[in-house]
Amino acid sequence: MSTYVVGDIQGCLSALKCVLKKVKFNPDKDILWSVGDIVNRGPRCLKTLRYLHAMRDNLVLVLGNHDLHLLAVAAGVRPPNRSDTLQKILKAPDKEKLLTWLLHRPLIHHEHGFTMVHAGIPPQWSVADAMARAKEVEAVLQSPDCIEFLKQMYGNEPLVWSDDLTGMPRLRVITNYLTRMRFCTSKGVLDLISKGPSPDLGKLEVSAWFSHPRRKTAKDRILFGHWASIEGQTDSPNVIGLDTGCVWGGAMSLYQLETGRWTRCQCSNGKSKRSKCEHSTVPAVR
Repeated sequence: MSTYVVGDIQGCLSALKCVLKKVKFNPDKDILWSVGDIVNRGPRCLKTLRYLHAMRDNLVLVLGNHDLHLLAVAAGVRPPNRSDTLQKILKAPDKEKLLTWLLHRPLIHHEHGFTMVHAGIPPQWSVADAMARAKEVEAVLQSPDCIEFLKQMYGNEPLVWSDDLTGMPRLRVITNYLTRMRFCTSKGVLDLISKGPSPDLGKLEVSAWFSHPRRKTAKDRILFGHWASIEGQTDSPNVIGLDTGCVWGGAMSLYQLETGRWTRCQCSNGKSKRSKCEHSTVPAVR
């Protein structure tokens, strides 16, 4: 049995099937982990959602910001963005079954000595902190307050965590850390504007969340996606970036936990029916 971790799929089903075929993924015994953002921007979002739902017994999926956006749009509390590619999901006859399943996915997963999260863990939190706070959001997503949370989920404030936070502001900053964060200060003050490989000029002195040397998770092995512009490069052996921008014409990346082996599928703006696959091997992270 092997465990594979895949980067942001975003409706690029052909590339996902390509990397799984190259490693001879066996759904009867192998396990696939997904860092989230399984839908949106790409061409085959409904088919991707159905494909992953069908393999749910061998799948571990954490929610990304695009997955949460789908839930908000489907709930009618957020209009679709002009660049969304979610229409077929919203009109599908099996929409309720698929979205109910998605609604019950976690925001973080810890197993085999690895922690998987969509965006990252802020410097001031340990893995245990992040898991406990993720459960707060997961609980409200599965409660009668779900619609109100999805309605108030959007926004950049508060920019930093405080133990005194309550209600929707508390849930929003937890969600922003785990599903939207790229840059922050050493104390966890968020820069949610910058999206490139380096921060935009601003008042805050920010760095990539994983680059702060005194962060509490410095010795933990973390798998994350969300940040296509860094092409998976973190300069840290313990922090493994899976988003290599398939939907933007980059690659779909698959990482095997047991060996540290990468399999990549080159994509063409997420629309190619034929994807060029290649293997590369790196030392396993110990």
